[in-house]
Amino acid sequence: MSTRSPARPETADAGVVDGESVSPATREAARREAACFDIELELLLEGVFRRYQHDFRHYARASLKRRIGAAMDRFDCRTVSQLQDRVLHEPAVFTDMLQYFTVQVSEMFRDPSYFNSLREQVIPELRTYPSIKVWVAGCSTGEELWSLAILFQEEDLLSRTIFYATDINPASLQIASRGIYPVERMAAFSRNYRAAGGKRSLSDYYTAAYDGAIIDSTLKAQVVFADHSLATDSVFSEVHLVSCRNVLIYFDKTLQNRAVGLFREALVHRGFLGIGMKESLTSSAHASAFAEHAGRDRIYVKVQP
Repeated sequence: MSTRSPARPETADAGVVDGESVSPATREAARREAACFDIELELLLEGVFRRYQHDFRHYARASLKRRIGAAMDRFDCRTVSQLQDRVLHEPAVFTDMLQYFTVQVSEMFRDPSYFNSLREQVIPELRTYPSIKVWVAGCSTGEELWSLAILFQEEDLLSRTIFYATDINPASLQIASRGIYPVERMAAFSRNYRAAGGKRSLSDYYTAAYDGAIIDSTLKAQVVFADHSLATDSVFSEVHLVSCRNVLIYFDKTLQNRAVGLFREALVHRGFLGIGMKESLTSSAHASAFAEHAGRDRIYVKVQP
């Protein structure tokens, strides 16, 4: 059982705890605890960077605090400093911690209109290239990657396309490269696929075995997986499409600008960038380098070097 204080960092400034009114002294104690949490969090992130060369120092704090709180419960740590001690001295704990530093929420053909827009407004442009490179940045456990591969297969572009699938989480990359998902998830994936304009049956692209659905090997043959951090690593050059959805929202402004700068550098002239429905390039330092191509679905085209 966890020994953590009941005051969570995201609620420390409120006038209630667990739905009950609290005294000024209790609120002050909660504020002090939240301040200590913030200091210790900064030290943890700096320690992780120095020890493991993974840089989470520019991840958005609100989401990160919630996830670190969950990790404290998981590892039965009362303070972030206790968690830091374990992370720095036990590499296996750090490996487990990557599940908390990163957000692993994905599904095949998520936001079907995005894939419809790719099919109708981006694919015709990509057909003009003899060979195509696609960078799926922050690919997580691979659902979006395989969705794109299926789309390119249906548009007769798979055989001349190489997909670079990258993530900072080795466990997620392993799941993505295996391409095996619980068979009970396939019904929801199939609904998304149909809404995204799928031309066949999603079952044509996987084999059901026991309780798993195994992605077809012809799709896997076109994919290169790589450990890559948008915070510290360089680019994949001369790519024609970057799909990085629902990743930038977890970065602060500095890291968002770095990531979009990498995409700008990686893309060919008139290459395409797809980001999440809740994300935008409007306030990016690189906004002038891109023009909206399918604005509702957050697909941009690079118009400046």
